Amino acid sequence: MLEKNIGRKLLVILDPAYGFEGVLTAITREPPGIWLSNAEAVILRSTIAQPIPQVAAREERSEIFVNLNSVQRIEVLHEKR
Repeated sequence: MLEKNIGRKLLVILDPAYGFEGVLTAITREPPGIWLSNAEAVILRSTIAQPIPQVAAREERSEIFVNLNSVQRIEVLHEKR
């Protein structure tokens, strides 16, 4: 299912307050994981008034491997036209 999203920008949520955003470049089966290029670590925050988590801070990374066993959610980010 992830293969069709290679080259697209993803937001990978590891826990309710932390995740990574970057371009999907590769998928591995053993260990199960994904490689993100142009990645950024993101801190997510939510409030009572706005319960959907929003990106509060970013930290630059280059390339990163994310093990799929630790992922809670993956979102495909669509670019605005």
